[in-house]
Amino acid sequence: MTSTIAQNIGMKKGAITVNMRYPTRKASSRVNMYSHFIGRGPRDRIFLISPSLPSIIIFRQITRGFVTYNCPIKEEFFVGTKAVALLSGGLDSTLAVKMMIDQGIEVHALNFTSGFCTCNHGGKDGGGCRSESKRVAEEFGIPLKVIMKGMDYIELVRSPKHGYGKGMNPCVDCRIFMFIQAKKYMHEIGASFIITGEVLGQRPMSQRKDAFRVIERESGLEGLILRPLSAKQLEPTIPEKEGLVDREKLLDVLGRSRRQQIDLAEELDVNNYPCPSGGCLLTDKIFSKKVRDLLTNKKDVTKKDLALLKSGRHFRHKGAKVILGRDEADNAVLKKMTQEGDIFIEPVGFPGPAAIISGGGGPEFREYAGSLIVKYALEKAGALRTLRAVCGEETLDYEVAGPASEELIEETRVC
Repeated sequence: MTSTIAQNIGMKKGAITVNMRYPTRKASSRVNMYSHFIGRGPRDRIFLISPSLPSIIIFRQITRGFVTYNCPIKEEFFVGTKAVALLSGGLDSTLAVKMMIDQGIEVHALNFTSGFCTCNHGGKDGGGCRSESKRVAEEFGIPLKVIMKGMDYIELVRSPKHGYGKGMNPCVDCRIFMFIQAKKYMHEIGASFIITGEVLGQRPMSQRKDAFRVIERESGLEGLILRPLSAKQLEPTIPEKEGLVDREKLLDVLGRSRRQQIDLAEELDVNNYPCPSGGCLLTDKIFSKKVRDLLTNKKDVTKKDLALLKSGRHFRHKGAKVILGRDEADNAVLKKMTQEGDIFIEPVGFPGPAAIISGGGGPEFREYAGSLIVKYALEKAGALRTLRAVCGEETLDYEVAGPASEELIEETRVC
């Protein structure tokens, strides 16, 4: 925050001077009596002695002393309190943002997406989490930054410190990951705290009091994460204690029922919100089987690998991955997503599923994938058994002996 202030008022680090030092109680009373509180950083409390005097005083919580900037006061320094909001675009996060805006907080929204996000499902009219957060940000007139969780997040999913939920969902580690990114953004824009739409007791793994404490501690944000919907069920945060937020206007929502939120949405005139549902495919037990198989068998995961998790039937045969299309749309995706070294196989002369083989290129693997295609083509294949295998610039037409047996399918099926 200090560097942000220096930038705002056009000063260099060398211009900072420590000019007074008191016991905390005396210092606070003197500053509060003769100055105007204008903002707060994670480690600073900022006071303006007088608009007519060329000095800004910053109380440093670490040293328990004061740092003074002797400089002309610029108009742009008079800004309101800023906060970073984790905004999914769902009902809870939307209400949390609206409640803070109504208290005069300058909200900057942050939205996270990943290969495990249900971005093709969200909202009553479709669209997904990114478009929902964009819609809410535009409606409220607040800035929105979207962050795509990268390969470092994949490693977190592969081996989470705090374990999984019922699927492959590392909820606690995921929250820590997002809050660390949010903290960086908070410092970048000079915000004072972070807002989330989390509700105590709504999610069994990450929305418990003990989980909240772990998440805040490991993200370095103790006391700086405000959960407006459940604030009165929790200890007051720093922004509440310092009067940046009126705690009396916050709520005491507890548990999985959305009745209070729906009533509040009506009261605050918040409309067109998506139906409540989880936005993470890692909580889905069937999808989690695909994720677990991928991360167990492949070290260097690609974006295409993640995208393919949402398409087709998945099989694992002697170490090789085979993905079989369910319909024409899947077949088109598989053809488009074929990576270097993969083999793309499609039926010749009859309609049926296409397949990708990854991690195996010999005749045995082509025979296996071809037998799956014939099996799932059902009567459409008839007596035809010809398939076309394409790998890079090479093309091979071949025939299989027949459809895969039920026993082989069950033995090799991932999901």
